[in-house]
Amino acid sequence: MPFPNIDPIAIAIGPIAIRWYALAYLFGVILGAGYGYLLLRNQRLWHRGAPPFKASDIWDFAFWAMLAIVIGGRVGYVLFYNLPYYLENPAQIINTLDGGMSYHGGMLGLMLAAILFTRSKDGNWLSSLDLLGAVATIGILLGRLANFINAELYGAPTTVPWGVVFPTDPLQLARHPSQLYEAALEGLLLFLVIRVATHVFYALRKPGLVAGIFAIGYALSRIAVEFVRLPDAQLGYLYGGWLTMGQVLSLPILLGGLILVIYAATRRENPLRP
Repeated sequence: MPFPNIDPIAIAIGPIAIRWYALAYLFGVILGAGYGYLLLRNQRLWHRGAPPFKASDIWDFAFWAMLAIVIGGRVGYVLFYNLPYYLENPAQIINTLDGGMSYHGGMLGLMLAAILFTRSKDGNWLSSLDLLGAVATIGILLGRLANFINAELYGAPTTVPWGVVFPTDPLQLARHPSQLYEAALEGLLLFLVIRVATHVFYALRKPGLVAGIFAIGYALSRIAVEFVRLPDAQLGYLYGGWLTMGQVLSLPILLGGLILVIYAATRRENPLRP
C-alpha cells in the first residue's frame, strides 16, 4: 500500500517549522502529566493511600521530565548507537537535527529525574517509577506515530497486504510498518494492560509492580518488533547477523522488570486487593 503522504512539518510560519515529532514529545509529556495528575489525586489507588508526591506537583515534574527525556535520549543515542562517530565529531553531539534519539536513554533519564524529584518530596521512589510506567505508554504511542509520519525506522521488506512503501526508502519496497506495530504494542496495548492492573487489581498498592509490568511489556514488545524492523544502518545486525542493539538494550529492562514484579508481589504488607 502507498504511504499516506503526511507532511512531517505540522506548522510552518515563515522560517519557523514545527514538526510532528516535536509535537509528539510535547503532547506526550502534557497528556502523560494530565493522566498522572488523575492517578495521583486518587489516593485509594496507592500504597497506604500515599502517592509519591502531591497531584499538583506533577506539573513541576513535567518540566524536568521533558529535559530528562531529551537529554537522556540524546546521550543514549550517542553512547549506544554511534559512539565512534561522535568521538571523532564531538561538536555533533548537540546537533539534534539529525534525529538521533534513543528511547532507552530517554527512559533512563526519566527514571533518574523521577527518583530525584520524588526524594526531594520525601515520597516513595518506587511508586514514582510506577507512575512513570502508567503514563509512559502515552508518549510512546505518540512518538511511534510521529516516526511513521517521518517515514523513519521502518521494517524489513514484506509481502503482507499492509506493507507500506515509504518515500524515504531508496529501494521503494513494501515494508513492515514497524512504527505502527510498536505504537500498538508498546503504546495502546500496554496502556490498557496497565490500566486494568491499576484500577481493577490495585497494582499501585504494591510499589514497584506497575513499573515491573511496564518494563516487561515494553521489553517483550520491542524485542518482538525488532525481528521485522531494520537495524540502524551504522550498526547493522549484531552477533552473527540476527540480533539488534534495540534487543540487546531491552534485555536488562526485561530482567529489571521481572525483579521488580517478584519483589513487589512477594511483599506481605498491603494486599493487592482492597
